[in-house]
Amino acid sequence: MSVIEQFWADAVGLVWGLPLVAALGLAGLYFTLVSRFAPLRHAGHAFALLGGRYDRGAAPGEISHFRALSAALSGTIGMGNIAGVAIAIATGGSGAVFWMWIAGAFGMATKFFTCTLSCMYRKPDSAGVMQGGPMYYIEVGLGPRFKPLAMLFAACGMIGCLGVFQSNQLASLASAQWSLPTWLTGLAAMLAVGYVVLGGTLRVGRVAGLLVPLMCLAYLGGALLVVIDHAERVPRVLDAIIRGAFTPEAGLGGAAGLTFKEVLVNGVRRAVFSNEAGIGTEAMAHGAARTAEPVREGLVAMLGPFIDTHLVCTLTALVLLTAGVTDGTPGVVMTAAAFESSMPGMGGDFLAIIFAAFALTTMITYAYYSLKCARYLLGERIGGRFVWIYLASIPLAAVSSPAMTVNMIDTAYALMVVPNLLATVLLAPRVLGAMRDYFARLEAGDFAAD
Repeated sequence: MSVIEQFWADAVGLVWGLPLVAALGLAGLYFTLVSRFAPLRHAGHAFALLGGRYDRGAAPGEISHFRALSAALSGTIGMGNIAGVAIAIATGGSGAVFWMWIAGAFGMATKFFTCTLSCMYRKPDSAGVMQGGPMYYIEVGLGPRFKPLAMLFAACGMIGCLGVFQSNQLASLASAQWSLPTWLTGLAAMLAVGYVVLGGTLRVGRVAGLLVPLMCLAYLGGALLVVIDHAERVPRVLDAIIRGAFTPEAGLGGAAGLTFKEVLVNGVRRAVFSNEAGIGTEAMAHGAARTAEPVREGLVAMLGPFIDTHLVCTLTALVLLTAGVTDGTPGVVMTAAAFESSMPGMGGDFLAIIFAAFALTTMITYAYYSLKCARYLLGERIGGRFVWIYLASIPLAAVSSPAMTVNMIDTAYALMVVPNLLATVLLAPRVLGAMRDYFARLEAGDFAAD
């Protein structure tokens, strides 16, 4: 192991411990309880908003609710749900999936609060475009004396949102499936991402809005075929997931001698990478939504953890565990092997094509996040040039160690959680006030659907 690899291995071990896991869990529980499950009780209204039934006239923002959610999901579906679940099972066993479910449930409430705040406290950039996200609601919502927290978030976001893990996993899969040189995959990905990203926010939203729903449906359909092929194993796998969450030796997969703490931490860490609840990245995508009612975007954002963690992650876990693919190279190559077991000669190619699309949309969305952080921290002129560093990191990551890229992103994510959660807890009473006002007007019939 090189010095750099050892540094990131030590760093992730330091920041990803029980204190951070407890903070994420307790914050999600707090948001769930203080809101009295109100966002969840209005899930039907959230789907109506997603379909545009309540859109009226001009409103601040750049993209629709649907495109904002698609952009946020493009940053999670694929990497977190396909490669991330495989890593969770390889390192934490089947029990880690249970803790992904729990973290995803609490993450729905967390996303409602953070994404409502991202539209409550927007600030115009130097071009006059309204911008939202953790750094803005920290500075505007809490006041200038909290700006160092906003700057900490932005600095970590510049690193955490680099597309290095996505590039690395895509190159690994292309090498295993089609024998393509990793450097070639990295170079092609850089050119594709650069074309979209340099076109601005609207092009990012259009590409995500087109590709993500189609690829998500295709992946879910393929995953269901694999699970149906091994349907008789599903009851045993579900039992292993639940029992393995509390008794690691009763689970499937994972390294020998796992402890409860390791299963818990691996599950929560991969859930956070999967749905990004609490990290703050999702708030940057939803902060660009076109709406004059911040609560609406919080409701739409709340659907994200359900879709990517409870739906896509669960199917990925069932694919891996029912097919018996629980070891090997942790990541997307494991999932490809599981697909190949049920669809010989085509399963691996099917997953590789879908994963390539997901990886590209994730890198595109992450470029938007990373540049947004850079512009906040360094200003529009200098921060805008960070796009070239972002693009250069893609081919470099393609030929790097998978473990190093995972540890680097996980470390930055952990450091982003601290300022974001602290600000969200402090501003939670304002979200609750806006929520009660909005739902009161909704029940009074102030909003009419088309």
